[in-house]
Amino acid sequence: MRCSFLISLSLQFVFFLSSVSAYFVVTNPARDAQWVNGQVNVVTWEKGLMDGINGFDVEMARMSADGLILVARNVLSKPHSLGIYIENIPPGDDYVVICINSTHGVLHGTSQRFTILPSGATPTTTQPPLDKKAVTVTVTQGPNPTAFWATTLPPVPYSGSTSVRMGMGWGEGGVGVLATVAGVVGAAVWTLV
Repeated sequence: MRCSFLISLSLQFVFFLSSVSAYFVVTNPARDAQWVNGQVNVVTWEKGLMDGINGFDVEMARMSADGLILVARNVLSKPHSLGIYIENIPPGDDYVVICINSTHGVLHGTSQRFTILPSGATPTTTQPPLDKKAVTVTVTQGPNPTAFWATTLPPVPYSGSTSVRMGMGWGEGGVGVLATVAGVVGAAVWTLV
């Protein structure tokens, strides 16, 4: 009985470790933030250090309407901010920013709902400052199924030192593989005990 408890506890710890470096949180726009047409607005995020995400794509969506606004492709994960100058975007209180790998469809993070105000309006919320190294992109239309990305940045550089990878680092799935192997071994031991 004691052996099975220790195995169970060990497996829980290993599965916990598999998700430690894999987080991505969009910190701005925060809930109830207000963006204004005709101004630069700021998107910020925090992410794991060894998660293997060197870059991603940024989209905007409105919860009450179909369609996506394709904002920027190949955004570098550092610095942790992006400026978005918006113009002619329909005002509304149900927008979200989506950080995604659109090639593979892997969703990294989504912002809280926020509001877009018409040009000339005065927001009642403040935004964090834009990092001096951050890129600013311009978006001039709402959702359009035939529109391309508003901005396509240069390809995201590969962070590895060689062109051929022989294994995974801990933050790139190695812990997940270890957790899976530990789970299979633990299940086998559990069955035998």
